[in-house]
Amino acid sequence: MGSVTALSEPLAKVVGGTTAKVMADHLDLRTVGDLLHHYPRRYAERGELTRLAELPLDEHVTVVAEIADARSHTFNRGKGQRLEVTLTDGSGRLQLVFFGRGVHHHKRELVPGRRGMFAGKVSVFNRKLQLAHPAYELLAADGGDVPEAGAAAREFAGRLLPLYPACKQLESWKLAKAVALVLDSLAASGWAGLIDPLPAELRRERGLIELPEAFEKVHRPRTKADIAAATARLKWDEAFVLQVALARRRHTEGQLPATARRPAEDGLLTAFDARLPFTLTEGQRTVSAEIFADLATEHPMHRLLQGEVGSGKTLVALRAMLAVADSGGQSALLAPTEVLAQQHHRSITEMMGDLAEGGLIGGAEHGTRVTLLTGSMGAAARRRALLEAVTGEAGIVIGTHALIEDVVKFHDLGLVVVDEQHRFGVEQRDALRGKGHRPPHLLVMTATPIPRTVAMTVFGDLETSVLDQLPAGRAPILSHVVPARDKPHFLSRAWERVREEVAAGHQVYVVCPRIGDEDPKGTKGPQKTKKTAEPDEDTGAGEDGAAGGADGDRRPPLAVLDIAGQLRGGPLSGLAVESLHGRMAPDAKDEVMRRFSAGETQVLVATTVIEVGVNVPNATVMVIMDADRFGVSQLHQLRGRVGRGTAGGLCLLVSEAPEGSPARSRLDAVAGTQDGFELSRIDLEQRREGDVLGQAQSGGRSSLRMLAVIEDEEIIAAARAEATALVAADPTLEAAPELRAALDALLDSDREEYLDKG
Repeated sequence: MGSVTALSEPLAKVVGGTTAKVMADHLDLRTVGDLLHHYPRRYAERGELTRLAELPLDEHVTVVAEIADARSHTFNRGKGQRLEVTLTDGSGRLQLVFFGRGVHHHKRELVPGRRGMFAGKVSVFNRKLQLAHPAYELLAADGGDVPEAGAAAREFAGRLLPLYPACKQLESWKLAKAVALVLDSLAASGWAGLIDPLPAELRRERGLIELPEAFEKVHRPRTKADIAAATARLKWDEAFVLQVALARRRHTEGQLPATARRPAEDGLLTAFDARLPFTLTEGQRTVSAEIFADLATEHPMHRLLQGEVGSGKTLVALRAMLAVADSGGQSALLAPTEVLAQQHHRSITEMMGDLAEGGLIGGAEHGTRVTLLTGSMGAAARRRALLEAVTGEAGIVIGTHALIEDVVKFHDLGLVVVDEQHRFGVEQRDALRGKGHRPPHLLVMTATPIPRTVAMTVFGDLETSVLDQLPAGRAPILSHVVPARDKPHFLSRAWERVREEVAAGHQVYVVCPRIGDEDPKGTKGPQKTKKTAEPDEDTGAGEDGAAGGADGDRRPPLAVLDIAGQLRGGPLSGLAVESLHGRMAPDAKDEVMRRFSAGETQVLVATTVIEVGVNVPNATVMVIMDADRFGVSQLHQLRGRVGRGTAGGLCLLVSEAPEGSPARSRLDAVAGTQDGFELSRIDLEQRREGDVLGQAQSGGRSSLRMLAVIEDEEIIAAARAEATALVAADPTLEAAPELRAALDALLDSDREEYLDKG
């Protein structure tokens, strides 16, 4: 193959067209740089035995283990042959199974006492884990060369073995061979054309090794110290490049002009505050002061408002919108679902009273108009909402994606509030911000508490405000795991508790992962395909993809329509039970929520459409069916829908996950604390970071391959400080052309667009 001189060159130039195609199709590795940044997930040592007891079911794995036993069997009256090989590591056993004409060859190679690397997909047969027809590479035996061991195995035998994230079509050791080809080719060219993103002075100050050395040591380490040195260097690369990109974004936004928005001395905000039936918490006052200070400047605010479930973020956002209305401007509140948009409209108009009826008979003197705009509105209502927005009659416009449409115009858009921002793409947020005559101020809200390091990465271009104090009088929420399989009488008792709460005049949510009308033949009403699904339509799993039973049980998740019917005819017969899900017509959804809010419905069986923003203080119990199918943060959000009044809340996490399983441990963690920040750390540790530059927007691989935002807080904080200082001194990076080039190379066009738009 030819030599390479740059990380941007296609892999086919080094590893061959066939292998390169497999890498591109199955691992999304297309360039030399992609492969070098495809780091080993761990390393096996000579003499190390992998813990077979911890193998994940239905995943492709590579193990290093010893052959304990090998036996051949015949079947089909002697016509067929089967070889069963047992691997061991002291913690567990794994069976390899081979059929067909190759059995004799495998039997000669796979003899007891030999060690090797084995790769395949873990399955279960007769209650035992097995790999069927795995690929393998035997390792050289101690004390000498073994002819039948492959060259790669002999090469690896005396050093650490890198084990790569692999696929069925390309085993870990084949990736290692391809990496070796790339490293040798680059070394032969003297690493010509390699761009190092870290300034030399920073490398010296931090004691970081050169980039070629880091690539060599991470892929072909001879000692654990090699791995540590390479890891430290490569983590700094990721943290620094990302933080420079975010620092440049903050600097650019800080130069834009905006209209300062200050509340009038005796205006709408003052009138609203005077009517509040409670005192703001200290946290709400502090955060409001931060927001008002930003609004008063002539550069656009870019602030993240995060906090605990029920901490009063909507109230803080409303006070900001009223301050903008005082200045003659308008605010747009963008919600991810129609249910949430309608809930915001309902709760805000209730809080404001006649202050939300500006210009109407009976409206307050300082009032404004609060308008709802969604995609399902009738033509007349839609025309009226559009008119109120463009004339400025509506000081607050609340809506879904419908707000983004070209036909929607504002008289003077001063503030954009984005609720649950992670559900919106970059283009959607940017389109709404573009509706202002000058860049409007931006307030991003999230009900999912975010660890500090995540805020510095995912939201690194935003100033952060935190609400971690619940309003006075808010009752605690008790949480319990209900082991439905092991102790079915616990589930019976759960439904008894539901009846007791309803008898006391309270209401109950029951949440299921799935709707249950996926079969069109059994579905009432219009169906949507996946491509046209509304954003509040559930997908049959939690937000982190936590679908599937904990012990390999793959029964379908429980469904709203099924459970609602079973409850009406069974344990909750005689109670007013209704269903709510994302495929219902918007008017029907709104009517169901209205009846539940009014207390006419006693039990609401729903999907996660009620996850955020829904506020019914009289609801005291949340029963989550198949709770192990949801992510930790999502369970915390669902739990936050109860206990919002003076009565205590109860959350029952129903699951068939066995005690001691990872799924059960997640549920125990949720039941054990109401600290959303602690739970967010647990959630992140379990499912990793994803792409902090917007994987949902670009669809690309994670830009964090080495950096872990929970574990590497010190590196991220230091990189942020270095990046901020560098950009403040040199916004265009004229003095750091290598870094500018690295940004261009490492941030593809989609991610650049993400950072440019924010």
